[in-house]
Amino acid sequence: MTVELSPEQIRETKIYQEWGLTDEEYLKIKDEILEGRLPNFTETGMYAVMWSEHCCYKNSKPVLRKFPTTGPQVLMGPGEGAGVVDIGDDLAVVFKAESHNHPSYVEPYEGAATGSGGIIRDIFSMGARPIAILDSLRFGQIDNAHTRHIVDQVVAGIAGYGNCIGIPTVGGEVAFDESYAGNPLVNVLCVGLIEHKHIQKGQAKGVGNSIFYVGAKTGRDGIHGASFASKEFGSGNETQRSAVQVGDPFMEKLLLEACIEVIQNHGDILVGIQDMGAAGLVSSTSEMASKAGSGLRLNLDDVPQRETEMIPYEMMLSESQERMVLCVKKGHEQEIVDLFKKYDLDAVNIGEVTDDGYYTLYHKGEMVAHVPVDSLAEDAPVYYREAKVPARIEAFAKAEKYLPIITDSSVIFKKLLAQPTIASKRSIYETYDSRVMTNTVVAPGSDAAVLRVRGTRKALAMTTDCNARYLYLDPEKGGAIAVAEAARNIVASGGKPLAITDCLNFGNPEKPEQFWELTTAADGISRACLALDTPVISGNVSLYNETSGTAILPTPMIGMVGLIEDTDQITTQDFKAAGDVIYLVGETGNDFSGSEIQKLLTGKISGTIDFDLDAEKRNQDFVLAAIKAGLVASAHDLSEGGLAIALAESALAGGFGVSVSADLTDAQLFSETQGRFVLSVSPEKTAEFEKLATDGSVSAVKIGTVTDDGGLAINGISVRTDEAVEIYEGAIPCLMN
Repeated sequence: MTVELSPEQIRETKIYQEWGLTDEEYLKIKDEILEGRLPNFTETGMYAVMWSEHCCYKNSKPVLRKFPTTGPQVLMGPGEGAGVVDIGDDLAVVFKAESHNHPSYVEPYEGAATGSGGIIRDIFSMGARPIAILDSLRFGQIDNAHTRHIVDQVVAGIAGYGNCIGIPTVGGEVAFDESYAGNPLVNVLCVGLIEHKHIQKGQAKGVGNSIFYVGAKTGRDGIHGASFASKEFGSGNETQRSAVQVGDPFMEKLLLEACIEVIQNHGDILVGIQDMGAAGLVSSTSEMASKAGSGLRLNLDDVPQRETEMIPYEMMLSESQERMVLCVKKGHEQEIVDLFKKYDLDAVNIGEVTDDGYYTLYHKGEMVAHVPVDSLAEDAPVYYREAKVPARIEAFAKAEKYLPIITDSSVIFKKLLAQPTIASKRSIYETYDSRVMTNTVVAPGSDAAVLRVRGTRKALAMTTDCNARYLYLDPEKGGAIAVAEAARNIVASGGKPLAITDCLNFGNPEKPEQFWELTTAADGISRACLALDTPVISGNVSLYNETSGTAILPTPMIGMVGLIEDTDQITTQDFKAAGDVIYLVGETGNDFSGSEIQKLLTGKISGTIDFDLDAEKRNQDFVLAAIKAGLVASAHDLSEGGLAIALAESALAGGFGVSVSADLTDAQLFSETQGRFVLSVSPEKTAEFEKLATDGSVSAVKIGTVTDDGGLAINGISVRTDEAVEIYEGAIPCLMN
């Protein structure tokens, strides 16, 4: 049980510092907000979590303001549980990504599982039915037992939650780098579908309307989880297991169905709904009141509790999972109680909306908190941090451009196929159920996952992307490339990119060099979003990803959803038939900075990056036009490992070989020039395809054909297909074992 200190003891011991509040912030609360009154234990705890970076974005708000967030397709942008984008026919796609990084290092299974559970609740709190989960994972090198344990348990946690709740895990990405050894990244994207009329907001308005707590009972798990996620590892907090929640996917399934039923069948009495996520009950209720310009009065005696003698501080800060808050019109309380009773879930009226603008809590007949509601939800300080260019960036600019020397391209090719970041992730994604709900048209293994939209000819393409190595070398161009690569994956699947969500995973923003990485990456993301017409509709910020003072590579994960107008346009990366003609779209340069081949041959990355966003856009428009015209048999974007690896991935996926003779050097086979695609076209359509490319705006060059002779012949590379399959599919299982 937590020992409750008096207001005077809080001031003297400065326990608030352990919770993440600075002396200046404490004084602001005491002197400005409470007008000289010492905050009590519960109030101090509430401010600590609500003013954490994870909840209030106090270090990142100036950065987030850079993002374009509007467009004709955007029905709801940042500020609610998730973003909403119109897809026509009075339907919309709802999506958002969240991070669960620190908990996934401390308790990998529960950290990853509850990360999935939390983002699912964000989606159905908007009124949408979740239809898909994607993940973006970063681990240290798989050369030690501890990292293997984290990989194994994180994957099991995502699978365990998603598989049990009945939502398919349809795609994602996995990368490995030593910088993540003590701070893995677990980012989860959830996508939902909704009719326009059912879109909800997290608001508590209407004086006298009731505040309902629904779902699981409150325990002592996850207390100060938001604060825990807002500081570095290295001071003993990596063993802070009390900050990690425990999930129950079977209860979440019941909660999902109950909330969807409320929204669809009792929408006339529902005023607002919000997930109890980070910072639990205090976050959800105070934000709902603040957005509506109202106040709240809550009776904590009525909060369902699964542990005895819980104090107000514990009830308000607990991040127990599978809980939601509803604001319901007065006089209709019994409807809600009866509905949730059908699902064997608690639904308890714990308070009401007021018009005084205050957040007031009662426990055992006494007032235990009384603070302005906006001071919790809106009035956290905003910091404009110093930004300083890291010394490494200046060194990279002065360094001679790296050009690999290739003595045996076949040997290099096989070594690259075995690199964990390139090698097949089949052993990971086959852990997940990607077909449940029977909407999945393209499962994991292609450029993007694709799900049909029932009752229409439409489909949704979705992906997660980020190459952190590029951001380490140049955060601005690397940020733009992350957006562009996501869009390439959508386009290669036959979709038009609609919008993005993000997880901005960075180090300590209080360090000028780390803050420069964050703000500069945001510039690049913004530039690409404007060029590609993909506004930022939701996301999260995960800072302080450092262990013992060493930060991860800057990793702003981009989640993107695109619209495929007709299911006939769905395209995959695998070659379809021997004899099909292979084309390379886009010019190839000597782009080896941050590349897989540079890392393989030198053990490190360095140099400067070139990126032509205009060419990227032209190439994407051309490929999408060719797909819509029915001219493309397969499409695959070029990313890690360059042309040679992309050709292998397309060939191996379809069980084919290739015969390719490209006008490139041996080294350029592995160049990572951006904006390129490999397409295959059936022979009878090549004339029409080439005619489409004759306007000179793009380079679309025939480089070879698909074969069924059991070999990969790519310029000087010659490898048997079965050997390539063995290397590609066996690399990660071998390392994990």
